[in-house]
Amino acid sequence: MIPRPLPGDYAAYYTSYIQTIPEQADVLDLLQKLQQEVNQLFGRVSATEADFAYEPGKWTIKQLLGHMNDTERIMAYRALCIARGEQAPLPGFDENDYVRNGYFEERTLAGLLAEHHAIRAATIALLDTLPEAAFSRRGNANGQPVTVAGLAFIIAGHERHHLNIFKERYLVKI
Repeated sequence: MIPRPLPGDYAAYYTSYIQTIPEQADVLDLLQKLQQEVNQLFGRVSATEADFAYEPGKWTIKQLLGHMNDTERIMAYRALCIARGEQAPLPGFDENDYVRNGYFEERTLAGLLAEHHAIRAATIALLDTLPEAAFSRRGNANGQPVTVAGLAFIIAGHERHHLNIFKERYLVKI
């Protein structure tokens, strides 16, 4: 089981994400359950509704899922680098630039969901095969210290955060 990260194992910015994860949660099990929740919630959205944004200037449903995909990919890459002993600082990213340049509006929701499934399978495969010692390895991402365990929990917490927004701001209006 991946140990719960402590403050200092991730940037303070991610505290609200980590707090969405129950204290005794097995993060690998949670990632599998979140995958099922993503499939269930986004599977309710029609092709027309996938282009819906709850307010002008906010991301569409497809852009939201694209952002979730990009973020998991980046966090899993960071976890891989740090688990393998990388000491070079890893770059940050601007999520709005990534969404703007992701061309998610040109894709289908089904395609984005399939991509999510593939990314999640790869993330779980990576985390599930790391030795216990790897989870306490510390690196630097976006100018902040972070551990591999911190990144695993950030992945799950980030998705929980956006699923809550999806339910509260998108599903109630489509």
